Amino acid sequence: MMRAFYIGRFQPYHFGHHKVITRIAEEVDELVIGIGSAQKSHDPNDPFTAGERVLMLHNALEDLSIRHYILPIEDVRYNSIWVHHVAARTPRFDVVYSNNPLVIQLFREAGFCVKESPLYVRETFSGTEIRKLMIAGDEWKHLVPKPVSDVIEEIDGVTRLRNVAKSDNNSSL
Repeated sequence: MMRAFYIGRFQPYHFGHHKVITRIAEEVDELVIGIGSAQKSHDPNDPFTAGERVLMLHNALEDLSIRHYILPIEDVRYNSIWVHHVAARTPRFDVVYSNNPLVIQLFREAGFCVKESPLYVRETFSGTEIRKLMIAGDEWKHLVPKPVSDVIEEIDGVTRLRNVAKSDNNSSL
C-alpha cells in the first residue's frame, strides 16, 4: 500500500489544488493532506481558520475515491526539525508531493521520496489571486469547488477578508 503526503495552506482550497489532489489519488492508495500554517487566520494572506479549511477540503473531497486524511499542521520556525514535526502529526507516508523548493529539500534530506506535483494553470488557480478577487468584489466562485464557496459564504469569509485587509493608516493626518 502506498500512502502519500501533500501539504498546502488552502487559503482557500481551489480547482488547482483539486486537480493536483485528484492526480495524486490516481497514483497512490491513501493520501494524507496537511493543512499548513494551521495556526494562522484572520489575516489578508491567511483569512481562514484551520477548522474552516478542514471543512472546505472535507466537503470538496467527499467523492474522492481513495481514503484520505486531512490534518492541521502548525508552523515551526526551525526548518531542520520541520519534517519530524510533520511526521509526528500524521500517519506514516511513503512519498511526498510538493513543488515548494524548501519542502522538497527538507523531505529529501530526511530520506523521503519526493515527487513534484503538477501545477494546474497557476496564474488562474492561485489562492493569492482568488483573495484579491474577493477583496475587489470581483467574481471568484468559479475558481473553487461549490462546497468551498458554500463554506466561505456560511462563515461570511469575504467580509472577513475585506475587513482584515483594510489598513488603519489615516492619511488625512
